[in-house]
Amino acid sequence: QVQLGESGGGSVQSGDSLRLSCTASGSSIAKFNMGWFRQAPGKDREFVAAISKDGSNTNYADSVKGRFTISRDDAKKTVYLQMNSLKPEDTAVYSCAARSAYSSYTYSSTSQYDSWGQGTQVTVSS
Repeated sequence: QVQLGESGGGSVQSGDSLRLSCTASGSSIAKFNMGWFRQAPGKDREFVAAISKDGSNTNYADSVKGRFTISRDDAKKTVYLQMNSLKPEDTAVYSCAARSAYSSYTYSSTSQYDSWGQGTQVTVSS
């Protein structure tokens, strides 16, 4: 497991951009496949994006494809989520997650991740 902390959330207008960061403390993220999830009030946590541990594969929810980009910088122990063209329906608490696995793969289910951050709030107003 690894300790994760998110930052970069805030309140923006529709059409604006934000970049979220997820930084690990203590250990490197190089051996972890990483993901971003979000949870809106009254809704279940849902998959947003994932990146394999070697960075060669990414996967996105259909609702964010073409607008969000996930990336990683293992030297900085940080995973990013660049969010462009934000919409009010993107409003949620965004959390990052890590899965330690031998294979380099993208995972889209919450049950497949071992470690979670506390989350950062993103609010998009119209």
